[in-house]
Amino acid sequence: MPSRYYSALKTMEQLENVYFPRVSQYRFCQLMVENLPKLREDIKEISMSDLKDFLESIRKHSDKIGETAMKQAQQQKTFSVTLQIKQNNVKFGKNMYINDRIPEESSEIVLKHTFEEEEENEEEVLTVQDLVDFSPVYRCLHIYSVLGDEEAFENYYRKQRKKQARLVLQPQSNMHETVDGYRRYFTQIVGFFVVEDHILHVTQGLVTRAYTDELWNMALSKIIAVLRAHSSYCTDPDLVLELKNLIVIFADTLQGYGFPVNRLFDLLFEIRDQYNETLLKKWAGVFRDIFEEDNYSPIPIVNEEEYKIVISKFPFQDPDLEKSFPKKFPMSQSVPHIYIQVKEFIYASLKFSESLHRSSTEIDDMLRKSTNLLLTRTLCSCLLNLIRKPHIGLTELVQIIINTTHLEQACKYLEDFITNITNISQETVHTTRLYGLSTFKDARHAAEGEIYTKLNQKIDEFVQLADYDWTMSEPDGRASGYLMDLINFLRSIFQVFTHLPGKVAQTACMSACQHLSTSLMQMLLDSELKQISMGAVQQFNLDVIQCELFASSEPVPGFQGDTLQLAFIDLRQLLDLFMVWDWSTYLADYGQPASKYLRVNPNTALTLLEKMKDTSKKNNIFAQFRKNDRDKQKLIETVVKQLRSLVNGAACARGEMFLPTEATTGVQLLPSSGRSQYRILTVETRQTR
Repeated sequence: MPSRYYSALKTMEQLENVYFPRVSQYRFCQLMVENLPKLREDIKEISMSDLKDFLESIRKHSDKIGETAMKQAQQQKTFSVTLQIKQNNVKFGKNMYINDRIPEESSEIVLKHTFEEEEENEEEVLTVQDLVDFSPVYRCLHIYSVLGDEEAFENYYRKQRKKQARLVLQPQSNMHETVDGYRRYFTQIVGFFVVEDHILHVTQGLVTRAYTDELWNMALSKIIAVLRAHSSYCTDPDLVLELKNLIVIFADTLQGYGFPVNRLFDLLFEIRDQYNETLLKKWAGVFRDIFEEDNYSPIPIVNEEEYKIVISKFPFQDPDLEKSFPKKFPMSQSVPHIYIQVKEFIYASLKFSESLHRSSTEIDDMLRKSTNLLLTRTLCSCLLNLIRKPHIGLTELVQIIINTTHLEQACKYLEDFITNITNISQETVHTTRLYGLSTFKDARHAAEGEIYTKLNQKIDEFVQLADYDWTMSEPDGRASGYLMDLINFLRSIFQVFTHLPGKVAQTACMSACQHLSTSLMQMLLDSELKQISMGAVQQFNLDVIQCELFASSEPVPGFQGDTLQLAFIDLRQLLDLFMVWDWSTYLADYGQPASKYLRVNPNTALTLLEKMKDTSKKNNIFAQFRKNDRDKQKLIETVVKQLRSLVNGAACARGEMFLPTEATTGVQLLPSSGRSQYRILTVETRQTR
């Protein structure tokens, strides 16, 4: 019956114009004339009902229409890309495709399969007409045109399709969770616009180019907003990559139907940043696992086969290492693993850059920038976290410094690797450099700082084992056990440090000696230590002598003269002053550049002297002078007062110090190679300045 709507209208028109005028005097004619408008309305309603069914049908089947269109576009693109690979192989004799993982044989297989698929699918290619029966639209449009109500039909059709467009553009809330969610979203949109494009080309005025452009611009803004929002939730780089591939196919499909898609490719660059972020997070986990599994020992090799396996993974050149076996690579196992994973990251980043209609130069620049982010942010952060882990000891830190040196040297090979896979000429293009130098230098500096810190902590652990008898009358005659253990530890660890690059070993050794000297000095000056005997000072001196012997033994090569021994100079001069009891020289030369005790601070000397002043009679250093106890006390008090005067900044004239009294009984201090001597002198009254 629907196929006879148009014939019925033509018949009614013929009756009105030809036959009814001839029989208008008859009543049945008048009745028929009165019923014609109603018949026309009935026909309009029936045709409109068919149109509504059509609109409902294409709304349900838009995804199938879009899926078919996108599949055809993808097949065409695959064919074109593979053909280009073949042409490049023929022209250049090698694979010029940007992803150089596809060998020539593989590309030939892909090309063969593509041709076979094209041949198989030639008869299966479906058009939109094959999938959709558009006759309800044609009939309804024709009927409304015949009835002179074409504008009403056009307005209704466009209004309904706009409503459907809004429904199609509304995504599901969980669309970002799976690639199928995005695929359904895209196929429905493609199906919608494929139908509109067909209507545009097969009808006159039902839809216009201005109408489809307006509809597409509205849809494009909505699509971009939806994709921008949903892609931000993606944490899986594989899902983001699949989304990118869908967007490319989606854009290529609609571009084939004449719709502008530049804004979609601009959006892809935003999504590319999101993709790189997900890659960086993924590779942060990869790097952490590599560092956790490393034993931080040089890689052992027993034969040439093992040597070739290692250098196939990491670019290492050392002619001496190739000559005889067994030997060891200087770096540990994490270095080749890190290098391989950086290349894997570059491949993964490259996958997103494909099909973005960008030049090789732009792709090369994008790869270098993303690789720089991997090095400067992700890898550097993982290295810094590793360096600060409590279980990473001095030996591991030394190996980490060596590892970073080799990774830094490998950056030039990574640059060449990027150049090769993007086919960029280094001579003609200003390429972005990789920031490996700064990245690994920062990591090395952090490791060096951690070495100094941990080395000092280890020294502190040994020093805490010290158990001096501060009231002993005589020394043991040998150095303390804790100190000898500490020196043995330092000797062994500094042998490991000799493998460090630059002056790290010398700096660490100097830092350790300075810290040990400071710790020993603090031990003497500790406020909780109330008294010290001369026997304890002599025992302490034996330990300092061992420290000086260690420093003079050149535990790390590269020091000039007695540079390392100078770390203990403050202790040496202080102990010499008390051992020899050479106060007259100290006071006489104080402030002079050539002073024998230039490094002895009067406050330090005063603190130690007051500890010795309060020693009990049993261990009193002046026990041998008991017959002169009164003179002894005056001696100490005089030195203490003069030291306090120095501390307080009192004037000194040629090394003679005077107490601020009108007439003072002083003590003249006489240096002697034997026992300490002193005598009481009366000093004339002088004005204190």
